[in-house]
Amino acid sequence: MESLRTPDDRFDQLPGWAWQPRYAPVAAGDAQLRMAYVDEGPAAARCVLLLHGEPTWSYLYRHMIGPLTALGVRVIAPDLIGFGRSDKPVRLEDYSYAQHLSWLSELVIERLDLRDAVLFCQDWGGLLGLRLVAANPERFAAVIASNTMLPTGDHDPGPAFRAWRDYSQSVEQLPIGRIVAGAARRELAPDEIAGYDAPFPDERFKAGARRFPALVPITPDDPEAGRNRAAWKVLSGWKKPFVCAFGDSDPITAGGDSVLRKLIPGAADQPHVTLSGVGHFSQEDAAEQLVDLIGSVAQRLDTEAPRRSELDVSFADEGGGG
Repeated sequence: MESLRTPDDRFDQLPGWAWQPRYAPVAAGDAQLRMAYVDEGPAAARCVLLLHGEPTWSYLYRHMIGPLTALGVRVIAPDLIGFGRSDKPVRLEDYSYAQHLSWLSELVIERLDLRDAVLFCQDWGGLLGLRLVAANPERFAAVIASNTMLPTGDHDPGPAFRAWRDYSQSVEQLPIGRIVAGAARRELAPDEIAGYDAPFPDERFKAGARRFPALVPITPDDPEAGRNRAAWKVLSGWKKPFVCAFGDSDPITAGGDSVLRKLIPGAADQPHVTLSGVGHFSQEDAAEQLVDLIGSVAQRLDTEAPRRSELDVSFADEGGGG
């Protein structure tokens, strides 16, 4: 599999970005790709997994990583393959829903071995993250979903998504930074827009960004539609906290939280919020609100029940360790 690696100097002096990347190998056929991620905060603390979507990277969380670690949690923020500092296969055909999920699972489940984690997911972070939770429900203690979905192709995605999908597949040059700026309600500064463009020196680096919109299941016979239905069966029995934080000004997902809240039992009696005046990239428009929400969910988990690691220690201390 041919891939590209963005030069490191493209990431020098990005506004608001103070975190050094870590890297892990993930399988790509007979070869390996390098997947980047941020890992900040106390290693033994409860982990918050921040998953980005299309066409962003962990830079999207630059206003949230520091405040979250200040609350005492550990933050993991991966760059999906094809984005950020992660390697970028050059062929569109190298990207699939299943392959993205495999790469992500290899990083966070097999290599980082996350347990009792809180998932925060937005956009494709939800399409992948909710599948990850459904496949590994014992690994997650709570989910916070923002402006995302888990489509099965049984419902029309709407004109706004169809227009975006058509545009992404036909435009000659995909203007990553301008796309992000246009989907946020606050005005991004030129150097922030440049931060979103940084991973993509030219169009050869954008195959992953171009491919994502075409991978969303919009028909019932899509290859991943059945797997998403199977994931919904798991989620329909999920009783751990499931919290929604959707923007009211996102033309694609606004109101979609009603489906999650109706079908997932763990969403009952949770502190859901509708983010007023917030567009698709809630991390840009409502970072402070999201940090407060994530922090409160994590704190409530730690207050209501001991973490698994603490239970294991107590059990061993009492001589029950076998």
